[in-house]
Amino acid sequence: MTMLLLRLTLCSKIPLDSPRHLSQLLSRKLTQGGQGRAHSSSFAHRSELRQAKRIVVKLGSAVVTRGDECGLALGRLASIVEQVAMLQNQGREMMIVTSGAVAFGKQRLRHEILLSQSVRQALHSGHSQLNDMSLPVLEARACAAAGQSGLMALYEAMFTQYSTCTAQVLVTNLDFHDDQKRQNLNSTLRELLRMNIVPIINTNDAVVPPPEPNSDLQGVISIKDNDSLAARLAVEMKADLLIALSDVEGLYNSPPGTDDAKLIDIFYPGDQQSITYGTKSRVGIGGMEAKVKAALWALQGGTSVVIANGTNPKVTGHVITDIVEGKKVGTFFSEFKPAGPSVEEQTEMARSSGRTLASLHPVQRSEIICHLADLLTERKEEILAANKMDMDLAVSAGHLPPAMLKRLSLSPAKLNSLAVGLRQIAMAAQDSVGRVLRRTRVAHNLELEQITVPIGLLLVIFEARPDCLPQVSTLAIASGNALLLKGGKEAANTNRVLHQLTQEALSMHGVKEAVQMVSTREEVEDLCRLDKMIDLIVPRGSSQLVRDIQRAAKGIPVLGHSEGICHVYVDSEASIDKVIKIVRDSKCDYPAACNAMETLLIHRDILRTPMFDQIIDMLRTERVKIHAGPRFASYLTFSPSEAKSMRTEYGELECCMEVVDSMQEAIEHIHKYGSSHTDVIITENEDTAEKFLQQLDSACVFWNASSRFADGYRFGLGAEVGISTARIHARGPVGLEGLLTTKWVLRGDGHTVADFSEHGTMKYLHENLPAGQPLAGQRDSN
Repeated sequence: MTMLLLRLTLCSKIPLDSPRHLSQLLSRKLTQGGQGRAHSSSFAHRSELRQAKRIVVKLGSAVVTRGDECGLALGRLASIVEQVAMLQNQGREMMIVTSGAVAFGKQRLRHEILLSQSVRQALHSGHSQLNDMSLPVLEARACAAAGQSGLMALYEAMFTQYSTCTAQVLVTNLDFHDDQKRQNLNSTLRELLRMNIVPIINTNDAVVPPPEPNSDLQGVISIKDNDSLAARLAVEMKADLLIALSDVEGLYNSPPGTDDAKLIDIFYPGDQQSITYGTKSRVGIGGMEAKVKAALWALQGGTSVVIANGTNPKVTGHVITDIVEGKKVGTFFSEFKPAGPSVEEQTEMARSSGRTLASLHPVQRSEIICHLADLLTERKEEILAANKMDMDLAVSAGHLPPAMLKRLSLSPAKLNSLAVGLRQIAMAAQDSVGRVLRRTRVAHNLELEQITVPIGLLLVIFEARPDCLPQVSTLAIASGNALLLKGGKEAANTNRVLHQLTQEALSMHGVKEAVQMVSTREEVEDLCRLDKMIDLIVPRGSSQLVRDIQRAAKGIPVLGHSEGICHVYVDSEASIDKVIKIVRDSKCDYPAACNAMETLLIHRDILRTPMFDQIIDMLRTERVKIHAGPRFASYLTFSPSEAKSMRTEYGELECCMEVVDSMQEAIEHIHKYGSSHTDVIITENEDTAEKFLQQLDSACVFWNASSRFADGYRFGLGAEVGISTARIHARGPVGLEGLLTTKWVLRGDGHTVADFSEHGTMKYLHENLPAGQPLAGQRDSN
């Protein structure tokens, strides 16, 4: 009997000559029977995992077994099979190293023993009560022998649902010590992969001897468990990626559950000394230390490794595909340690330095901002040179629309304007943080204050708009907030210079690290998962960017607006001169801005009047393309192209035009199709205007003024971090005040004690308040 037990079981329900299976085989290139890519080294970054062609998925005992350790977790296993089959059908080569035979066999043997005992006792005891039936200790090898066939049958049945064939391969440690057997195994696995079959590999636990301590050969890992088996196979087969699924989120710097335990995003060889390992999982013979050892060995052999959680019901259904897509899941093992800090380290540095920034005297924060304003003008040649590099790259690439190119471009005038705005903020910063909003004496020598404080750590994500960086940095400095900046790659050179200038200004008071620039390699979705560190996310960019962030940031508040569908309503009593000026400025001044007009609402009485003709002539002169709303189109014999949607943010010299019967109908239209950003009425009737201002529920509502006034600079805020259409916290252009929150401070003499009565109200033992002053601070005890 050879030590290599190989049992090949093809799916009988899907013959190799079936059309689908044949097409899968033919779709594979001949070169895919080999390594798929040059296998000289592992991937350097998570984003490169998308290129992984040959993948080994290791399923730990805790992943495939139930909590009672008797039987398999069928639902969990089914979702894993679905992901593996999907990747296989994409043209990747998938292999599974699985546990579970012992647990499956234990379930079968327990059932058989209980049934046997029940029958025997019934025969011997007649009608007497059954004695207590105790189960004997089940030997693991016997359980493995009883469970292997059932485990494989289960895998076959599950993969059959996805038209995928499987094969079972049983191995032992000795099979890898024999060169001939190792070559046979390698050849068999390659042939299976070439035939589009998923090999399911396990140690032959029915005959395998117990592992010997310190039995590793020189430079070779011994097969002690499925972790070492998966690592050995991955290297032998030159796999691109090894995914090891366990019952923890990944590798922690100390045992999970302890107070200071932190999940390690990327683990580098040489970091072992910083790890404290805990106990192994409830099942299996390995542990996290064994997983790390196996992972490092595979990494040294050129295979990338990710250790992740395969038991969490929230992520099990997509954990494998997320890893292959390069998402930040589990712990990624990499040989290539970047020169700079990780984003987690940057976050911690920013938070720590941000607390120092918040404790500075207001005059010191103002000095930092004024120094940054000076640097913008003194070093403008350096800034503009970097910006020219970005503009040249963008133009040569040809993928940026004109509106984004305009946002990307900087000029001396733009920098001067930025500097003026920064100095305005510097003046406002002197009485922002620590301002007392409310002071109450709740008892003698007991005073309560509500004061303004920073929110904490802000993450601001912006696209091709480098002028946003100094604006947002200044607002963060003025409000005492730490800041993480994630800029678009289109402005990488400009952002780098502006960030250097910002940190140079911060250095004058020792808080250089309070503003950090995150590498463009970090995915936005990954940043949004730092809910334990980031307090507020502010997106500055397209509506799609904002929607993506709002969807990804499940545990972090997002301040912003997803769309800027701004309306201008021309009332029947409007002045023609004001209409022409306001509509032109609202649409044509900066069409790409979020406060630009997108829909023009016209009162029905204006149709076929000189005012209407002048509006149309002005828009044509400005080369504005008009899209007709449904009702407007019905009034015209030859109408412009009909609008595809009334909720369109064009962002260019285009707008929708629609007709309404009254001011009230205009309000109803805006409530239905608007985005609660900025809306305008043009009228000479004061009563009509006041009703519009009061009834319309938007962040900014204007009377006889351009929608372009919805801007922090024009509001006198100096700059804005964004425009919010939310109902809670800040709304409209968000400046310095919108980046502050409050805290309560109670000052006492140590002698005043609070007592709760049985009725749930709080009474003070020393109520020697001035006569006529009501007792403050009463509240419900719940």
